[in-house]
Amino acid sequence: MIDSGRLRRVPAPTTDRDDSSAAAPRRSRPHPLGVTPRGDGADVAVFAAHADAVEVCVLADDGTEVRTGLPDVEHGVWSGYVPGLRVGSRYGFRVAGRWDPERGLRHNPAKLLLDPYARGVVGEVALRPEIFGHVVGEDLQGDLAVPDPRDSAPHVPHGVVLDALPAPLRPAADERPRVPWADTVVYEAHVKGLTRRMPGVPAELRGTYAGLASPPVLEHLTRLGVTSLELLPVHASTSELALRRRGLVNYWGYNTLAFNAPHAAYATAAARAAGPEAVRAEFREAVRDLHAAGIEVLLDVVYNHTCEEGPDGPHLSLRGLDDASYYLRDAGGRPFDVTGCGNSLNFSERRVLQLTLDSLRYWVTELGVDGFRFDLMPTLARGPGGFSPDHAFLSALGTDPVLSDTKLIAEPWDIGPFGWRTGQFPQPLHEWNDRFRDGVRRFWLTDAREIAAGHQAPVAGGRGLQEFATRFAGSADTFEPRRGRLTSVNFVTAHDGFTLADLVAYDRKHNEANGEGNRDGSDGDTSWNHGVEGVTDDPAVLARRRGAIRNLLATLVLSSGVPMLTAGDEFGRSQGGNNNAYCQDTEVSWIDWDLQDWQRELLADTRELLAVRRRHPVLRDAGVVRGKPPREQRQDLLWFSEDGEPMTVERWHGPDQRVLQVLVDGRDRREASVLVVVNAGPADVDVVLPALDGLPRFLPQWCSVPERRTRAAEAGSVLRTAAWSVRVLATA
Repeated sequence: MIDSGRLRRVPAPTTDRDDSSAAAPRRSRPHPLGVTPRGDGADVAVFAAHADAVEVCVLADDGTEVRTGLPDVEHGVWSGYVPGLRVGSRYGFRVAGRWDPERGLRHNPAKLLLDPYARGVVGEVALRPEIFGHVVGEDLQGDLAVPDPRDSAPHVPHGVVLDALPAPLRPAADERPRVPWADTVVYEAHVKGLTRRMPGVPAELRGTYAGLASPPVLEHLTRLGVTSLELLPVHASTSELALRRRGLVNYWGYNTLAFNAPHAAYATAAARAAGPEAVRAEFREAVRDLHAAGIEVLLDVVYNHTCEEGPDGPHLSLRGLDDASYYLRDAGGRPFDVTGCGNSLNFSERRVLQLTLDSLRYWVTELGVDGFRFDLMPTLARGPGGFSPDHAFLSALGTDPVLSDTKLIAEPWDIGPFGWRTGQFPQPLHEWNDRFRDGVRRFWLTDAREIAAGHQAPVAGGRGLQEFATRFAGSADTFEPRRGRLTSVNFVTAHDGFTLADLVAYDRKHNEANGEGNRDGSDGDTSWNHGVEGVTDDPAVLARRRGAIRNLLATLVLSSGVPMLTAGDEFGRSQGGNNNAYCQDTEVSWIDWDLQDWQRELLADTRELLAVRRRHPVLRDAGVVRGKPPREQRQDLLWFSEDGEPMTVERWHGPDQRVLQVLVDGRDRREASVLVVVNAGPADVDVVLPALDGLPRFLPQWCSVPERRTRAAEAGSVLRTAAWSVRVLATA
């Protein structure tokens, strides 16, 4: 039982008293959810619709606590004024009510619960039986039917009261880079992994928020041509219990504990020692410094599930407040998981929508974030009938005056019924395009493997040149014309899967270090090892692999849409074939900046590719005329075969056709046109450049075969084009 000597209760103060020392002045409802400091205490409000009573617990350093009952409840929101709950106070909730897990009633006042709106968090989740709401043994297995009476407060994180930022510290609108979508280049990175081994970053800043804005990082990003740094989750998170029992951690952070608190482990030691306000300040200052360098900050956010895992998981926050309301259930009232993580948040509940929208606005208005990539976003748009593009949450994103002015990117799938929804999200959302990823990989890797083995490359189902052209042109088969080609966020790799260097070096995943018998991770990464699995010193194999990397990068950067690079791919970083390094807080995941000669050459090539994109507006605008709505019928992409003649139906479907020229036409706009020549076959080919009015001469811009980069050519002339190559030319 709870030791009554460790606590004392105080009654909730009435707001009718004249004595201002006893209570703060009255305020009108509704109270903002969370904690709002006022006077010598704070207004507190929390949603717990099925509870019988809610207490706020203010915790002292010696473990004692003062409990104050929240006296008012309306529409499931408990609220009241709590004296002594000041800025810097540690606190949590205790909730009393029915225990009926089958119906989602998991109230247990022995368990201290984290405020869903907490802006500061201290402490860790201990691997102990006390963190569960039901009785478990030392193996952490037990019976849901029996509530556990032991106090969890010493073994779970506590919220810390932070005040709203004063106006001078809030990000000003004119400080934001506000990069147009057409000019955007996204760079996906992990806060720790990006700088943990980066030379030039002071040792105390490596792997931290402050390190993100250090001069070496800013120099690398700006020289590379990155406009938008997309960070893997920075919301406070914890590791799954099964991982911790194997001695591993959730390195990626897709296991959210608190939606409004920056993850403290990514702050410097000095900030962590100073407390949650210093952690928040370090994050905010990093965003400010990135903005000063012209770089936006996007957050990968996980609102689809929490760290409380499945029904037999720990009892940390939402589960104890109101499991029945916060978590998704099927028509029979049973927990319904569409994320694969044990639980899914219930976006049919308006308070879940409110929590998410309030959190998003907080990161924008007070911490300066420029946009979000939503993990498993169909979960956030599921109602009683499943996914709906008209879901209230999606409508809110598109109309909210704060959020609609940010960059919003959907990961358009989850694992629930009918969970693949690429192309089905409404404006203003942009979407990760898995069709681009898979189609480009097939074209340059698995089709190439078939050709190398003496087989004919597949063309059935739109494969081959047809699919390449469709992906290059912005995936018009996926995104409706009025949304425009820039809707597609194109990527070849992401944090989840092989790195680009591993994509060309491994046929199979090698995830043994994850401790799951190599069963985890994707078995369909569409990769090709070019004849040798993994590390080799065979110069011919290495040359083919590095050429393939350049071809994949060129396709990514030159295609219509918004390109996204994964950190380290620009110079060929490897994870040793691990395609699911979510639990590897080791050298496997940390980027190694000690580059070999070929990596420095690849980095220079990537920089030049992105410079080509910047130099030529026709590549960036994807057929969009600024100031006019998107029109897919605009003929800015012209397709030619190797003889310089327009592509015909027969050629598009020819099983041996592996050469294609695409002219990104800038003549109507009086801009330079760009010609991309693709030879995805095993032999050098003589290509006749197209001869069109107004295109007399082509100047070299880039080639995936470095020694072929210098030759200019007249329209209609013959250009010898290397096997397995991409060549880029432009009109003067």
